[in-house]
Amino acid sequence: MRITWKVATSLDGRIGTSTGESQWITGPEARAQGHRLRAAHDAVLVGVETVLADDPRLTVRLAAEPELEAKQPLRVVLDSRLRTPSFARIATASTLILTTRDPMPIGEAEVARVAGDGNNRPALEAVLETLVSRGVKSLMIEGGGRVAACFVSAGLVDAIEWFRAPILLGGDGRPGVAALNLARLAHAPQYRRLAVEALGDDLWERYERRS
Repeated sequence: MRITWKVATSLDGRIGTSTGESQWITGPEARAQGHRLRAAHDAVLVGVETVLADDPRLTVRLAAEPELEAKQPLRVVLDSRLRTPSFARIATASTLILTTRDPMPIGEAEVARVAGDGNNRPALEAVLETLVSRGVKSLMIEGGGRVAACFVSAGLVDAIEWFRAPILLGGDGRPGVAALNLARLAHAPQYRRLAVEALGDDLWERYERRS
């Protein structure tokens, strides 16, 4: 499975303010490209903190490009304690919620139990096995910082699609990627820049993992 991490941040790598406000950091051109990227993947994935903070739909919404809008990915939520509200916009029939608890109904979403890691969060290996069993060959991670850090630390992120807005949110803003607990620079995950493109006032940076 090919795994892409898509993130929209400020210049200093923040995905939200200290209070959690994050919509919208980037402009309409960058957001439209984000929708195109969703259409190009079999599934998109977020953690429950993103659901609680932003109430995202994670759908492809491109009225001017109906051929892409028809390509709706499977939506996946990692929710170890089943905190996704039944009224959340993502709690629809095209959503899979993965938990380490006994499943319970959440809106129209499918809820499935997977093996947990040492912190009783869905183990990445179990998550990927579940998605592969459902025919997912390409996955895009859309948030949040802790989920991104887990996949990056495990060496699972093949590509990064980074949208950077010309604003500064400061050290008290929410980081795009959580702690990686690196002791040495040599241990840092390394990526090769493929392209940089202006989208309105924002920059779209594309990276691929170094082999």
